[in-house]
Amino acid sequence: MNIEKMKKQFWEDGYLYVPDFFDKSLMDVLDDIIVEYFGSKPDYWHNNEFLTKAATEVVPWFPQNEDFIDSNDWINPDITFSMSKKVFDKVDEIKPLAELTDAILNKGWDNLYSMVMFSKKGTTGQAWHQDCPPEISAKHNLNRLIYTRDIKDEIGGQLVFVPGSHRMGEIPSGEPHGDIVGQQILKPKKGDLLLLHGHTFHRVMPIKKEYRFSINYRAMPKGTDAEITDICVYRNMRYQFSTNQVISERCVS
Repeated sequence: MNIEKMKKQFWEDGYLYVPDFFDKSLMDVLDDIIVEYFGSKPDYWHNNEFLTKAATEVVPWFPQNEDFIDSNDWINPDITFSMSKKVFDKVDEIKPLAELTDAILNKGWDNLYSMVMFSKKGTTGQAWHQDCPPEISAKHNLNRLIYTRDIKDEIGGQLVFVPGSHRMGEIPSGEPHGDIVGQQILKPKKGDLLLLHGHTFHRVMPIKKEYRFSINYRAMPKGTDAEITDICVYRNMRYQFSTNQVISERCVS
């Protein structure tokens, strides 16, 4: 693993895709827990305004944060916090992942949280967005996305992104799922790692069959506010998760 080369590519492109990064047996264990936890039709976590305006239909789970466990009646009672956390903690112990993160964010970076993003069959996926406001380039999060199963065309949920857009400022206003010049489509496979800069324009395509999920181990550079991802930038608005409110509308031509 040529870490310096990978670091350079990440900062040029705003993403880094590493196939076959994780052990397949660990992926199987994580996948089983996620499926047992959610079932196939979990209730939505966000309010109707977010679901409608963000054109984003996902159900999040924070498996390493006890504040988000056992608080909703849709959670499978057989999945306990201590059991799931122990497995998800193993990812944090993977040395090559820590070394790659060290290179990209510099040593002293902080874990933000891990999050599973689950989308049901027939849902819109995730609209174009940036995870955090891009006005200050040094203030951002790092998405470390893990895939426990293949993303397939027949199921949907492909990842769409614009290489180099972490250097382009605010994502242009427009239709939430409309095409953007320069976009690329990625179909990660089981065991793959995708590092994605928080300012990189990205979305997830609609889910046609079954369901789709990924695990995001978010991190941030040293000295970054832990609320860095509280405000998400969409093509038609900025949304603040802590208050569950649209804080600014954007003109969609």
